[in-house]
Amino acid sequence: MRLILLGPPGSGKGTQAQRLVRRYRIIQLSTGEMLRAAVAAQTPVGLKAKDIMASGGLVPDEIVIGIISDRLDQPDAANGFILDGFPRTVPQAQALDELLKKKRMKLDAAVELRVNESALLQRVENRVAEMRVRGEEVRIDDTPEVLTKRLASYRQLTEPLIHYYSERRKLLTVDGMMTIEAVTREIDRILAAIGAVRSKAAKKPAAAKRTAAGAKRPARKPATPAVKGRLAARKGASAPAKATKAASKGAKKAARGSWVRAAAKPGKTAKKVTKKRAKA
Repeated sequence: MRLILLGPPGSGKGTQAQRLVRRYRIIQLSTGEMLRAAVAAQTPVGLKAKDIMASGGLVPDEIVIGIISDRLDQPDAANGFILDGFPRTVPQAQALDELLKKKRMKLDAAVELRVNESALLQRVENRVAEMRVRGEEVRIDDTPEVLTKRLASYRQLTEPLIHYYSERRKLLTVDGMMTIEAVTREIDRILAAIGAVRSKAAKKPAAAKRTAAGAKRPARKPATPAVKGRLAARKGASAPAKATKAASKGAKKAARGSWVRAAAKPGKTAKKVTKKRAKA
């Protein structure tokens, strides 16, 4: 499974990404973390990024793509991934498409968490007010003013990605204003619908079939001495009855044979035959 999560700040992308990682055992690729890891590992791409980051500049798209490329080659990415924080622009999305094409990988979907921006602002205002009442320190980037700026940047740079992935039939939209659990269930449902994951209903019969096929019949317990004795007695008691039955059957057969022989001899009258049958 290979996914991109889209949505404005505060839409719940981080929460849903963590749930998808745990549920489907895929990895979450954060560009910030990948950049720091590449710098620490002193990879060729990481060394280029280090100088730019040290000077306070923005890391170019080609370097970010190079870091993502190196990360996708690692074994833990074989089962799938969720891209976090990338792509942010249409050119980045185009570069990502080219990268995945070279690696013969397919993007399953871009999941958009659609939310009401005014409701997001209200949420932040309520959270800030509650934190101040409890005497907690409010983060600088967790205020309505900062969120307003981030929302404006999202609309200008990232929102065009919705149209980009919609044209390529990769966009899946979920109502992000639902509860966290409801959003998770809806994401699971639409991923199963497009075949990105197998639904639970499809998994159960296969698992039951495997269990039935692999099951072995329980071994028959050996008979105890008492049981063996009862079986022998029962066999001995049935022997006389069987012998009597066989003798009776043989007698009937012999009588029937003698009547047939008598009837077959020439010169025998019908009366003698009848007498012989009665005697038999």
